[in-house]
This record gives sequence, structure tokens and C-alpha cells, in this order.
Amino acid sequence: MPHLVAAPILVPMLTAALMLLLREERRRTKSALSVASGLIGLLVALALLRWVNAPATGGGPGSIGVYLPGNWQAPFGIVLVADRLSTMMVALTGVVAFAASIYSTSRWDRAGVHFHPLLQLQLMGLNGAFLTGDLFNLFVFFEVMLAASYGLLLHGSGRGRVHAGLHYIAINLAASSLFLIGAAMLYGVTGTLNMADLGVKIAHINPADRGLVHAAAAILATAFFAKAGAWPLNFWLVPAYSSAVSPVGAVFALLTKLGIYTLLRLWTLMFAPDAGASAGFGQPVLIAMGLATLFVGALGIVGTQRLSNLAGFSVLVSAGTLLTAVGFGRTAVWAGALYYLLSSTLAVSAFFLLIDMIERWRNAGMSIAPHEGADEVPFLSADLRHLDNVNLDDDAQALSGRAIPAGVAFLGLGFVGCTILLAGLPPLSGFLGKFAMLSALLDAKRVTPAAWSFLVLLLMSGFFTLIALSRTGIRHFWTQEHGNLPSLPALEVIPVGLLLAACLALALGAGPAMQHAVATADGLRTPTAYRDAVLHAREVTSPPSKPGVAR
Repeated sequence: MPHLVAAPILVPMLTAALMLLLREERRRTKSALSVASGLIGLLVALALLRWVNAPATGGGPGSIGVYLPGNWQAPFGIVLVADRLSTMMVALTGVVAFAASIYSTSRWDRAGVHFHPLLQLQLMGLNGAFLTGDLFNLFVFFEVMLAASYGLLLHGSGRGRVHAGLHYIAINLAASSLFLIGAAMLYGVTGTLNMADLGVKIAHINPADRGLVHAAAAILATAFFAKAGAWPLNFWLVPAYSSAVSPVGAVFALLTKLGIYTLLRLWTLMFAPDAGASAGFGQPVLIAMGLATLFVGALGIVGTQRLSNLAGFSVLVSAGTLLTAVGFGRTAVWAGALYYLLSSTLAVSAFFLLIDMIERWRNAGMSIAPHEGADEVPFLSADLRHLDNVNLDDDAQALSGRAIPAGVAFLGLGFVGCTILLAGLPPLSGFLGKFAMLSALLDAKRVTPAAWSFLVLLLMSGFFTLIALSRTGIRHFWTQEHGNLPSLPALEVIPVGLLLAACLALALGAGPAMQHAVATADGLRTPTAYRDAVLHAREVTSPPSKPGVAR
């Protein structure tokens, strides 16, 4: 079973290699391979998630799978680690990627070349970054993911995408440079880049070198803040995410979560309570930047008038909420944040896909040409526009007793579902995650000013999100006049339904999901089991050869 740890990396890598051998005309074959790879990746991720939790499969509660690709013992060799946190993130990636791969086969994979290979390489980088236990390999997987994302952001061409793409590339290249500088400084002081070994070494570092360790950590954190979309390093995020085609935007919702995952993973390993004088280093900065990001995201979402920008600012609100929760350093708050991370990522990904369908419907309705010989479009006829009878529509058809078309009903209900999830209204999972975080903060003996600020901003962001999405929904579904019904292919409806169904399942299964989140937070708070599993993993030795048998 430990060999399965490498599968989330190998499956998309081999799929991308196979696609590159096919000619560009074989689009249907590439689409089928992409969807099949997404399904296999999702099943593998769910199997790993089950393995780290269920003793019946050979693991056990808190089991940690360690795979040594080069068969060298840590900290000298490459290490892949599957624990509760990493497998949860890989499973989340699998759900979003599977939905995005299905949606893209409807139309967007034909807007440019090499869409599916780039998507597979990005998934390879994401999964590798979640599973790696080594800082240098984290950098390698980051670069694989970013290189693929550059191509995906420009997919479909256009001046807007090129303009946003240049900003995106520039900020990520700068962040990657900071990543290398910080990693080099850590290696120079501690002599290791293995994450588990770093946690051990920092606790016993020479006091004269502790300042260098903190400086290296601050440089690394700056790189991860930029990737997580933290203020003031998030000026690129909304334009880039809004410019990307919808399935790419849905997958991009995972990129900020990778930055937050990396901050959480490294902070809990390097500056755990047993890290001596370095314990909790940078905690006030995490809280301050999280609160600032949440505030900026809330103002942006209520101030924007563009439908595509709503999803981008929702990503900022989610990132600010998670960064602040991580900074509080409490197990119960972390548990609620992990649950919220799942809900917000699924909801934002579904929102990106839904926005594409709504905008296509709106643009099609506005571009319908009048009949030949007519001065106006029939459904906007002037002699019907000023009818006093409010029970008739513009075509003089009775309003009462008419069934809502299935396409309009799906878009409307999907938009309402995303509104409830992103605003954090009961009874869906967005509310449950926020409630878990706030109840954990208010349950303390002394509620700090930072906790009260988080409470106010979290409620304010939810209220602003509700206002912004309600205003947008009214404009697009109630007051906008459409002369056509939306054409929704099954390949577009199914992915959105899958993501929203996953959010509903998360709410219905809140008990088991929250138990997993609590257990994950406990493991992060006390990383001894993670360190022991990595540093005590042994290479596989070859069986002794029998006499007379050549090896």
C-alpha cells in the first residue's frame, strides 16, 4: 500500500507524456484520457485517505505512509509522505480536477493547443507539492505546477489574458527566487532540507544562528504569502483568475490553498511548541496578514460589478479566513479551518464554472439579431413593452402557471447554492466551517482583540458576499431580459452538479468530516508522529540471492 503514495504524481505525469505523443487532431482521445486520468486520480486519493484512517486496510488511526522513491533513508533521500492533511488535500484536488476535466471537454479544450497535457502537469505539480516531505522537492513541484499554469492562463489567447498573465508570471518568478534564497539559507544553517529533520534541528540550533533561521523562514513565508494571495501581494490574483477560462479558474482555486497548506505544514513542523525559543515564530504576522486579506477581499467582493471578479474576490476572502485561523495556533480553530477549506474550495470551483454558463447565456441573449424586415427583436417589441397587465410577459404570454425551463432552473439554483456556501449561511458547509472556527475562538477563557477582529471581519465578509451575490443574481435572473433559453450541455451540468453535491455531502457528513479535521489538527499540533515516521522509514533491501543463482 505505501507504493500507492506515488500514484497521484505518476498518473498525471504518464498521462501527459502519452498525450504529447498524440497528434493535436486526436482531441477526443486526449479528452477521454484526461477524464480517465482524473477519475483514476480521484479514486487513488480516496483510497489513500481511507488508508490513513482505517485500520482494516493495514493502516490505522493516524497512520502515515512514507515512500522513498530513491530508496535512500531520510534526510538524505527524497521522501513522499501521506498523512491525514496531505491525503485530504490530494483528495480535494482529485474532486476539482475531475470536474474541471469533464467541463473542459465541452468546448474550452478546443480554444488552444495542449490544454489537457498542461492540465495533467499542473495536477502532477499540485499532488507532488502536497505529498513531498522535502523543501527542495517542494520547490521542484512548485515550478512544475507554475510552468503548466502559465500555459493554462494564456489558453484561449486574448489581450486581457496576456496582460494578466505577465503580472502572474512576474510575481511568481519573484516568489520562486525568494523560495530558493530562503531554502538555501536554511540549508546553510541546519544542513538539511527535509521538513521533518528541520523541525528536529531547529529546536537545538545554536542561539547565534537562530536569527538566520528566522530570517530564512521570513523569506520563505514571503514567497508562500504571494502564492497564497495574501495582502499586499495579491494584486495579481483577481485579474489573473478572472481572465482564465472557467475550468482553469476552477483548478486555480487550489493554488492559493497550496500556499496556505505549505505555510501550515512548515510552521507546525519548524516552529512547533517543542522548538524552544523559535516556538510560534511569526504568529502575529500570520494573523495580521490574514485579517488584512480578509478585509480587502470583503471590500472587493461588494465593490465589483463584474461577474467574473466575484469568484476571484471569493478566493481572497477564503485565503484571508484560512490565514487568520492558522495564525491563532489552536487545534480547534485549525479543525474548523480545515473543514472550511474543503467547503470554500469546492464552492469557488463550482462558481467559476457556473459563471461561464451564466455569461454565455447572457451574451447570447443580448446578441440575438432581429428578424429580417423588423425594426426590433420580437421579444422586445415596443407595443408589448408598456403593457399594463403585469400578468403578461413581453410576448403577451401568461406568467402564472408557466414552468421554469430546466436550464434556467439549474443556473438559478446553482447560483443560490454558491451564494449560500460562499456567504456562510446555514445549513450548508460554509456556515458549519465558520461556526466551528468562531465557537472555538469564543470558547477560550480570554478572547483576544485579534479574535474579536476576526469575528467582526468574518461576519462582515459573509454579509458583503451575500449583498454582492444577491445583487448580481437579481440583475442576471430577475431584471435581465433574455430572448433565448440557456443551452447547457450535460458535460457542463454534470461537473457543477458534482461539486455542489460534494458540498452537500460535506454538510450531511459533517460529523465524520469534522472528526477527520480534528484528528488532522491534533497531528499538526504535535508533529512527533510525522517526524518519527519520516526519519525512521527504512530503505527496502534486496532479498539475499540463493546459492548458484546470479543476481
